[in-house]
Amino acid sequence: MPLWQGYQIFYGANIAEDISQNTWHKLSSSDVPHIYGFAAMIGNQVVGMVHVIEHDSCWTIKPYAYLQDLFTLEEYRGQGIARKLIQQVYDAAMARQCDRVYWLTHESNVTAQQLYDRIAKKTGFIQYRM
Repeated sequence: MPLWQGYQIFYGANIAEDISQNTWHKLSSSDVPHIYGFAAMIGNQVVGMVHVIEHDSCWTIKPYAYLQDLFTLEEYRGQGIARKLIQQVYDAAMARQCDRVYWLTHESNVTAQQLYDRIAKKTGFIQYRM
């Protein structure tokens, strides 16, 4: 939960407690196999997390894996933890027969983009929301 809260603070979000509980239920339930996540641990401490949502696509037969949330505690950044979490997602998605892994980041998150530009291809798409 501290990482989830840190992630919200980083992005200036305030997710209601009932939504957070619903999210954790989905992540930990075998009843919702298309939502899952991984934690990075050093010793007994969780220092990073990532969440994934698999979904169908009109463009492929295989599902896509959307890497929705990725967060590393500030004091552990720059140590390759985010890269390892992304690789774990990719490996799991390929084992689960997904067509691709994709994600979004905020345009102001330059530090994350420096990693993403090294390991993935920028698609050029811009997100719109209603």
